[in-house]
Amino acid sequence: MTSASPASSRLIATVDALRTALAQSPDVLSHTLGGTIDGESAAAAEADGVPREFLDFCRVLDGASCGPSVQLFGLEEAEEHQFYCEPVAGSPLPLSPEKLYCVGMVHEAPVFLDRAGGGALGAQPPGPDWVDAERFDELAPGVTAFFLDRLATYDAYRRLAEVDDELVEYDDWLKLLRRAGLAG
Repeated sequence: MTSASPASSRLIATVDALRTALAQSPDVLSHTLGGTIDGESAAAAEADGVPREFLDFCRVLDGASCGPSVQLFGLEEAEEHQFYCEPVAGSPLPLSPEKLYCVGMVHEAPVFLDRAGGGALGAQPPGPDWVDAERFDELAPGVTAFFLDRLATYDAYRRLAEVDDELVEYDDWLKLLRRAGLAG
């Protein structure tokens, strides 16, 4: 019998805490957390070229809509957003579907999984003009780390989503993180 890696154990525990908090939070949008994908769907997607790391993540959490400016896609939505990987004329970014896989959005800019190195990458600076950015920065060492360290961590998410002091109490994702015990 193989044991789960510390990252996957932490992911499972974090998602369980979020799901429990969501079930007890009628004031938070229910579509905030996706479901899971099954082994058959994962195998079919992997055969179609979807990176295994992303599929492993989707087996635990098939997407998270953290707020109006931050989203981690589920498998189906990710497949619909792969056009972001296509080269754009005049863009200095090394866009390529062979090298990148789009897994989410932050401030209207895609978040990519680097197929070779596994890191979660984002254009710097992020925003609607992301194709004009000079480079990608590593946002996290992978999709799971991006979720755990940037989205499921209260202060990191607040910085990433640029939630100012006046809006903290209205942000559903921050409410969910607090209720799941992930605010400290």
